[in-house]
Amino acid sequence: MTKQRLADIVFEHNDSASKRFDLVLLLFILASVSVAIFDSIPELRQQYGKQFYILEWTFTGIFLCEYILRIWLSYNKRGYVFSFYGIIDIVAILPSFLGLLVLNSQLLVVIRALRFLRVLRILKIGRFIKESEQLSRALKASRIKIAVFLGIVVTIVLIMGTLMFIVEGPENGFTSIPKSMYWAIVTLTTVGFGDITPQTNLGQFIASVIMLMGYGIIAIPTGIVTSEITLQGRQNDTSQIKCSTCRYSNIDPNANYCSACGEPFLKQ
Repeated sequence: MTKQRLADIVFEHNDSASKRFDLVLLLFILASVSVAIFDSIPELRQQYGKQFYILEWTFTGIFLCEYILRIWLSYNKRGYVFSFYGIIDIVAILPSFLGLLVLNSQLLVVIRALRFLRVLRILKIGRFIKESEQLSRALKASRIKIAVFLGIVVTIVLIMGTLMFIVEGPENGFTSIPKSMYWAIVTLTTVGFGDITPQTNLGQFIASVIMLMGYGIIAIPTGIVTSEITLQGRQNDTSQIKCSTCRYSNIDPNANYCSACGEPFLKQ
């Protein structure tokens, strides 16, 4: 097998060999994550700890060999190592070695689940790529508005936390401004742990105001992103190729015929 053919199998997904490679890799990832989960159960770890340890290092060795193989097959080795998938691949290997230094850190191998992003292509979810790209563009377009919104939230938390520190004081659990800000965050997000609660009438009134504000604040980021998604959808609608006969719009730019009605396209 030539190096070019091996690279096609490892990096592409357009033939049966590459799909089988991805499927085997997916099974290894599932098995590796399952071992980490079972290893966290005291009863199973006590009984099968040695077997889990052997399996963990076996999977680590397999993924390490695969990582080295990908580097060897890459035309741009530096580009692969520092790419999104390259970083995920190396991060998926490190927890086992970290476990030699830090107790139980080997359980972090569950982050290998991130590698599903690479191999999910074999599950034929490509039709959702366009939608995910649209969501990504909407989030990117909303980043300034969201940043301003977060700045306002931080300001509210700072003011309300300081106010509660003054009103309630250390005797009611508000021992410092950071502690009071923590309470404000918990209250504003409507989580309400209850580890710190206002005791005075004025403090309870302020807490009620923050709770009511929380409902509105939670909805704002959703509205920002939703409006951007709607705008992106309208732009896509105006830029899509449409069949002049049936007005079908989900058309491949390279297609010669409409997939809905069979109308031939005139090539310029």
